[in-house]
Amino acid sequence: MGKFTVSTASADDMKLIADWAANEGWHPGDGDEGVFFATDPSGFLVGRLDEHPISAIAAIRYGSGLGWIGLYLTVPEYRGHGYGMRTWQAGMERLAGRVVGLEGVVSQQDNYRKSGFRDAWTTTRFEGVLAGAEAARGIEVVEAGEVPFGELAEYDRRFFPSARDTFLALWITEPGRHGVAAIRDDRVVGFAVRRPAADADRIGPLFADGVDVAESLLAALSTDYDMPVLIDVPGTNPEAAELVQRLGLKPSFDTARMYTGPTPSTDLPGTFAITTLELG
Repeated sequence: MGKFTVSTASADDMKLIADWAANEGWHPGDGDEGVFFATDPSGFLVGRLDEHPISAIAAIRYGSGLGWIGLYLTVPEYRGHGYGMRTWQAGMERLAGRVVGLEGVVSQQDNYRKSGFRDAWTTTRFEGVLAGAEAARGIEVVEAGEVPFGELAEYDRRFFPSARDTFLALWITEPGRHGVAAIRDDRVVGFAVRRPAADADRIGPLFADGVDVAESLLAALSTDYDMPVLIDVPGTNPEAAELVQRLGLKPSFDTARMYTGPTPSTDLPGTFAITTLELG
């Protein structure tokens, strides 16, 4: 057995991690790895066997109290030898003392529970071609880049347990992305982003002050597109599931939102879709 080490990933490693995720069928959005890396450049770890990368994990620090685990991967031919567990342990050590969240695939949920994670809700991925979304009266949908960033960041903060300004700024400005905000009575009442990916566009987040706002945002994000979309809906919002199914999307698989401590307080009724499975 060769020498195995876990160390901080490089920018070039991020491209490899994205390829591994695609091979697993996760297919993050185009350019996601660059946004992820900038969010916490020291938060991505790679396991190397004789200097050859074979495993990875994202262990992201948000603010002073929140951590996030994602992109936990081991190259298939190296599984079953403990390399993944050692990578996991390194990631969790980086987040010691924080409440840590993740989206757990079914095959790993029991293992996460053994590591101290508790179920908060089920997230369901819906996919298909959006059709029939209509904008509601009294709601103006504008490009997200036109909204003063501080207002957009303040709105996002209602739905995510920590400030994430660097992530958010890149999330709406990376090439190929379409971010929109809903305005009513001169204030932000909704926010959504559509981004391209290899198999289907992703929509996330979809945050809204009501189902009428959410549908208005989806109407703006379904014009002049012919690609199918994937959207990850939390089980805490049955209106969201009803909406996307009415617009032609169908459920494809579930993950479990899990935390090591109390579920953070956020606006769950207004969360019509989470931002990403990988970074929350």
